[in-house]
Amino acid sequence: MKPLKFTQYFLYTRSREDRKSIRLEWIQRAIAHPIREHVQADGRIRRWARISEAGGKVLRVILLEDGQTVHNAFFDRSFREVDYER
Repeated sequence: MKPLKFTQYFLYTRSREDRKSIRLEWIQRAIAHPIREHVQADGRIRRWARISEAGGKVLRVILLEDGQTVHNAFFDRSFREVDYER
């Protein structure tokens, strides 16, 4: 797998208390093996992965248009498996 690249925004928000526990390997897993993907109107790519080590929470990773640079990553409390279109 290619090394991860990050935006300055991601590096800044990573220090927040609610984001500190998110492991880089979980981000890599969401990128490589998403359970859902959605391309936003601005070209950014949303990918979701269920993280069993985090109690089954769903991690949402936002990538830039290049599909490689991580812009954001957080546990998505609003994710629903059925008919998810956001």
